Amino acid sequence: MNIPKIKFDRKFVIKGLIGLLFFVIIVGLYKPLPTGISYKSDSYRIDDVEFLKDMTYQKDGKRVIEQEIFSKIYRMIDEAEDFILIDMFLFNDDYDRSKNNEFIPISNDIVNKLIEKKKLNKDIKIVFITDPINNFYGVYETKYIKILKENNIEIIITDLDKLRESNFLYAGVHNLFLNWFGVEGAGYITNPFSKDSPEVNIRGFLKLLKFKANHRKVVLTENEGLIASANPHDASSLHSNVGFSFSGDIIKDILKSEEAVAKLSGETLDIDKNTVKKVENKGDIMATIITEGKIKEEIIKEVNQTKKGDSIFLAIFYISDRDLVKSFIKASNRGVDVKLIMDANKDAFGVKKNGVPNRQVACELIKNTQEKIKVRWYSTNGEQFHTKLIKIDTQEKSTIIAGSANYTRRNIGDFNLETNIKLEMGKNEGLFVEVNEYLNKMWENKDGDFTLDTESFYEDNLLKWIVYYIQEELGLSTF
Repeated sequence: MNIPKIKFDRKFVIKGLIGLLFFVIIVGLYKPLPTGISYKSDSYRIDDVEFLKDMTYQKDGKRVIEQEIFSKIYRMIDEAEDFILIDMFLFNDDYDRSKNNEFIPISNDIVNKLIEKKKLNKDIKIVFITDPINNFYGVYETKYIKILKENNIEIIITDLDKLRESNFLYAGVHNLFLNWFGVEGAGYITNPFSKDSPEVNIRGFLKLLKFKANHRKVVLTENEGLIASANPHDASSLHSNVGFSFSGDIIKDILKSEEAVAKLSGETLDIDKNTVKKVENKGDIMATIITEGKIKEEIIKEVNQTKKGDSIFLAIFYISDRDLVKSFIKASNRGVDVKLIMDANKDAFGVKKNGVPNRQVACELIKNTQEKIKVRWYSTNGEQFHTKLIKIDTQEKSTIIAGSANYTRRNIGDFNLETNIKLEMGKNEGLFVEVNEYLNKMWENKDGDFTLDTESFYEDNLLKWIVYYIQEELGLSTF
């Protein structure tokens, strides 16, 4: 009996794999978002908004550290009786301890506050949502996550696989050929975040390179909500940041957006929205919660509505999104006064950076408006200017948008998870005055050395601009 030989067509197999890879890439880039992601809430009338700021700067040759955000969070924890929900990106104490750092032990402090609260009130519901970067994508479990679990505090590690792929070319290869192997197993590679932290394995490291994140910074109790740009992360403890706290029914809408994160991670929050305290808000500030791609939509809408004589003031850690860059240029060229305070992108947890993308974007903004757009650099000394806040003033109103989202494709293009708050008000509001004073204080260096002039980090470098453009469009970066 003759058994026919099966012919192996190598070209056919290669073409099939390429076709399959292309399909996986397209699916990763355009798959439907999970329910509740990219969300815009109703608008709420509120009058008790508190503006919070962390500032690290130099004065008379000495470093000054002023912090309000985590002091507020600790008070919120102390005053809560029914529930505490925290959704934070970085939550660990990983850093290079061989260097003479003076970080604040924020991660340890917040863990102690939560455990203390749970011991005093065994019935309080406490949920901590965080990003898998804190357990190196499942390679190990950090001591803080273990301690919280041991004290009956619920931990939800966000399932990023349900989100779209910003680094889509690499993610296509990873999802097709590598994801099947998982990340479980002993570590044998020095942890890239700290040599003192648990070792990692190659599979965890390869998953890291997908550059996906739950980047939100939200704290909720039945009494108050807070949206900020700060992380409970020791190595980030000296960064400059901002946040806004508030109360009322708007908290229910934020809970709704957090339920979406829990659901995509295979969990439920089980927090009773009816426990949110009723507040008689009669103020003239309108507040709206916006997440993911809705953040970009709202910013561009407000910028595009500006006219000659209006003003835009942006304080930002990263800006690289092409649509936003173009919208700022167009606004300036039609007579809008545009100012930016930017991080110079020169430091990242002890590692020197090359200035991409902010220096390239600053150059583009200045050149394409004949220097009408004005830029100053926040003066950092190892820490970062981690703020993400825009103030847009028209004849009719002032609009402030702030929160976790950097102005990059990854942050506001429906890839990362992000939460911002949009606040609309008249220019007679105390909140407007307070934010205006904060921005002008940095711009004019009142009572401290906050910012440097444009020339300090101005870079007209075509090669770096090309690198920035490719990284932004293809997701080949951490910004």
